Amino acid sequence: MLYPSLSDLLKNVNSRYMLVNIIAQRAREIAAKAEETGEPLQKKPVSAAIEEIASGDIRINANNPC
Repeated sequence: MLYPSLSDLLKNVNSRYMLVNIIAQRAREIAAKAEETGEPLQKKPVSAAIEEIASGDIRINANNPC
């Protein structure tokens, strides 16, 4: 079983489409920051973005995602 589950992630976001877009946008930000600073990543950017959403570190606003 994958953690976090899709149902857990959808508690923080209204739709799957919005969830995918937010994850992709945040993953790009994480990758760009790592490349800019030259810091190696401990996890893949997508995994890190998913964990941030699941933990509630990212606040999602319907008018302004991320």
